[in-house]
Amino acid sequence: MAVTDDAIARLRAMIQRGELVPGSRLPPEAELADGLGLSRNSLREAVRALAMVHILDVRQGSGTYVSSLRAEELLDSLAFALEMYRDHDSALEVFAVRRILEPEATAMTAGRMRPAVLHRLRNLISSIRADAPVADLVRHELDFHHEIARTAGNAYLGSLLAALHSPTIDANLWRRLAEDGKTEETLDEHRLIVDALAAGKAELARHHARTHLTHIEQALRAAG
Repeated sequence: MAVTDDAIARLRAMIQRGELVPGSRLPPEAELADGLGLSRNSLREAVRALAMVHILDVRQGSGTYVSSLRAEELLDSLAFALEMYRDHDSALEVFAVRRILEPEATAMTAGRMRPAVLHRLRNLISSIRADAPVADLVRHELDFHHEIARTAGNAYLGSLLAALHSPTIDANLWRRLAEDGKTEETLDEHRLIVDALAAGKAELARHHARTHLTHIEQALRAAG
C-alpha cells in the first residue's frame, strides 16, 4: 500500500505542477514509470486508484487521460459512496455536515443574488404544494438547495453540497414530514430563506437556513 500511495502522490504532483493538464494524455506506461522512478505495476495501481476518483480517465484502446477536474466530476464518487452508506446513523452524520455548510452557503448567496436566480427560486416555491407527491417534494428540495448552493460562487462548495444530498434519505424525510403534518411549515421556511436573500440580508438568510436545517434534522432523527 505504501508503494501505491507513493505512486499516487507522484502522479498527482505532476498534475498539480501542470505537467499534465486537464484533457492531456499520459505518456506511454513504460516511459512514465521510468520518469517517475516507479515499477509498471505500481504505476498501474496508481492509475487505477486515480481513475476511481475521476482524476484520470482510462479509455480502452485510446490511453489514459487527465479528466476535466471539474468539481462536480471529482465529487461524483463521494455522492455514490454516500448513497451506498445510507443507514440512519450515517444519514445523520451527513446531515450534520450539511447543517454546518449550507447556512454559510446561503449567506454567501445573499451577496450574489441576481433577478434570474430570484425568479427561479420564486418559481420553485410557487410550483410546489404541501400535498404534492413525495417524489415532487424531494425534487423541489434538491432543486431549491442546489440553486442556492450554485449561486454561492464556489464551485467546490456547490458540488460538495450537491453530493451530500441523497434522494433516498430525502424521500424518507419528506414522508416523515407529511406524516407529522409539517410539510407546509417546511415549505414556508424555504419562503423565508428566499425573502431574506431577496432583501440581501446575509445574516437573516443564514439564520433561516440554520433554523430550517435544524427542523428537518429533527424530522430525520424521528424517522429512524
